[in-house]
Amino acid sequence: MKVVSADSSVAILDSEFTPQYLVASASVLVETPYREAHQRLAKPIFREVKDGYEVIAGEAELCRDLLSVVKADVVHLDLSLGALPVEDLSPVQLSNMRVSNKARQHLLRLLPRLRKVAGEIKRVYGLDVLAIGKESIPVRVAELTAAAEAVLFACGQVLEEKEEVLLGLPSRSQPRVAGRRLYLYSLMAAEHDVRGYAEDSEGVLSKVDMVEILNPCARGFRALRVKPKK
Repeated sequence: MKVVSADSSVAILDSEFTPQYLVASASVLVETPYREAHQRLAKPIFREVKDGYEVIAGEAELCRDLLSVVKADVVHLDLSLGALPVEDLSPVQLSNMRVSNKARQHLLRLLPRLRKVAGEIKRVYGLDVLAIGKESIPVRVAELTAAAEAVLFACGQVLEEKEEVLLGLPSRSQPRVAGRRLYLYSLMAAEHDVRGYAEDSEGVLSKVDMVEILNPCARGFRALRVKPKK
């Protein structure tokens, strides 16, 4: 089974480790053995964290865009609603689901846009868009891929603005540099070989210093302090 999925990842943190901006989104094609992306499409977003739900629609659109160049069997979104097809979701169903009132309000506002994209994917490619969330390994691969791309985008910003930045990495993940690739490996049980990566085509990694630290305010999360080399 070939799966297209998408997620957004890495937050710019303030001095108190509070997330301020989401850095990047990525859609990926994942196929057996489901360890990393076979194809990807990434973009910087730098969206305020308080608008986090808004990025879900953008992730669905990135899946649609990737499907124009790859073939897949299903689409997984980072939306935990029982793996229901997004096209079939209704306001009544959302009202009856066990989600917080705040989340429900955000989702109700996004639903028309999500259903439009899901309907387009169904009509053009014959694929269901499932609201499966973190249960999906392809969504985890998308999260790690978006994270690797986000770190490179942030490095570019650091070099441009000549200012240090503190980045919050995805839950239970660790960065590794190998040549001109930046990897984000999962540290979760049974996911030791699941990873995302990004190609450093601009050579930004050689121009910055990166120090990995634990996030003191969020157990299971790591942070990355990035600054220009002197």
